[in-house]
Formats: sequence, C-alpha cells, structure tokens
Amino acid sequence: QVQLVESGGGLVQAGGSLRLSCAASISVFSINAMSWYRQAPGKQRELVATHTSAGYTNYADSVKGRFTISRDNVKNTVYLDMNSLKPEDTAVYYCYAAWRGVAYWGQGAQVTVSS
Repeated sequence: QVQLVESGGGLVQAGGSLRLSCAASISVFSINAMSWYRQAPGKQRELVATHTSAGYTNYADSVKGRFTISRDNVKNTVYLDMNSLKPEDTAVYYCYAAWRGVAYWGQGAQVTVSS
C-alpha cells in the first residue's frame, strides 16, 4: 500500500505563489508517473500536471508557464510549485500515483486564491 500525504495548501492573493508537497510512503523513483489533479466546487476533477520517472512533464493548458511539477527522490516527495496564481486556480488539489495496478490519492489540499 502507498500513502500520499499532502501539505502546503492555503489562502493566497492573486498573483502570489504556493508550493504543494506530496510525501509518499514508498520511493517515488519506483512509481512511473505521479500527477496532481484539482477539483473546484461543482466541477469534475481535472488533471493539472504529470511527472514521469524519466523526467517527462505535462501540464494542463490553463497552468502552463505558471505551475511546475517536480520530484525529489531522496525525500520521496512530489511538488507542485504554483506561481502567478489566479482566482480560477481555487480548488482542492490531489496528489495521485498508480503502483502495482492500484490508484492512490492524497487527502487533498485546499488552495484558495483571492482577488
């Protein structure tokens, strides 16, 4: 089993920055791909960013150039660095990983961006 523990959510003004962390209970090096999703009230959960063990990254068009996903294999942690935040970025952000055919999710971190 894999545990994903998120931290770093909070309230920030538009234009500000925030870093989300997702600490895994196993080596993230052994996980081929990890992702961040987000879900706003009344909206479906959407994929924000993905990072593979090979270093490939992919971002939703809405966050390209503003968000950066990265891994620290020593700390077994995945990060989402969010810059130039906009009110439309307000959502609960979830860390995701698949390991041995099972999907795992973080508990969610609330990010609120005020105007």
